[in-house]
Amino acid sequence: MFDVVIVGGGPAGLNAALFLGRARRKVLLCDAGVPRNRRSRWVSGFLTRDGVLPHDLRRLARDELVSYPSVEIRDLHVTSAAREDDAFAVELETGDRVSSRKLLLATGLMDDAPDFPDARHFYGRGVYPCPYCDGWEHKDEPLVAFGRGAAGRGIALELTVWSRDVTLVTHGSSELSDAQRRDLDRHGIAVVEDPILALDGDPDAGGLRRVRFEGGRAIETAALFFAFEACRQSGLIEQLGVEVGDTGAVTTGQCERTNVPGLYVAGDASRRVQFAVVAAAEGAMAAFALNTELLQDDLKHGMRETEPA
Repeated sequence: MFDVVIVGGGPAGLNAALFLGRARRKVLLCDAGVPRNRRSRWVSGFLTRDGVLPHDLRRLARDELVSYPSVEIRDLHVTSAAREDDAFAVELETGDRVSSRKLLLATGLMDDAPDFPDARHFYGRGVYPCPYCDGWEHKDEPLVAFGRGAAGRGIALELTVWSRDVTLVTHGSSELSDAQRRDLDRHGIAVVEDPILALDGDPDAGGLRRVRFEGGRAIETAALFFAFEACRQSGLIEQLGVEVGDTGAVTTGQCERTNVPGLYVAGDASRRVQFAVVAAAEGAMAAFALNTELLQDDLKHGMRETEPA
């Protein structure tokens, strides 16, 4: 019986394991090895680690966890999880089943690339969902925003923080109101509704260079940012009956608690800003709450009675 099983080995799961290890809790961290940022060139905005490679950040964190013998890491996929009585039954891809008193899901989200040609090919290497993560590297360069309606208007205006040369492309009908078009025009943002034919450049050397449209038109650009919408959650979220909001993010309460007793969700799968440093912070908060809950359970059942003097 583990005190806590953590599903997910990104910043949230790793930081939770660190804090729980320091609290001498018996922890199993399961990592399927498919992090959301695996295509990203770097991790941005992480204090003392700004610009670190994603896999280097995970490696450094794992190296630190070696100091805590109560923390075990297994590189495998969790196929199912269920609450049974006052504990959780977790099935691993090997067919093995483990039990834990508490469960932390730090599974992140699964992104879908935008619906135009070459978007997946350039994803994380010229096509981005987050200007806070990648806008600085393309400051004062020509940028393309992709989106429709209010979402498209929003990402286009947001990009003016990093560049005054912004074009909104919509790959078909823009779905913009007259007022939204006037707003974009007032800020010098042109709108192109022609269908995208292809993206030019090299995602591994030099990045994105041009967006070409059906009909022959082309726009030179250094990066394309798309309006972020809801992403797919891990199937464990639905299996466990976790409450999910309108955007697809898990509804979490204080210290990342969910509506399921003993179950916590931290990182991108929860409702907050989706930065690596925020995910790590959520992992720490969840670990604090998990340890407090475990301690209360122990004291209630007399597992930590004071020894006689």
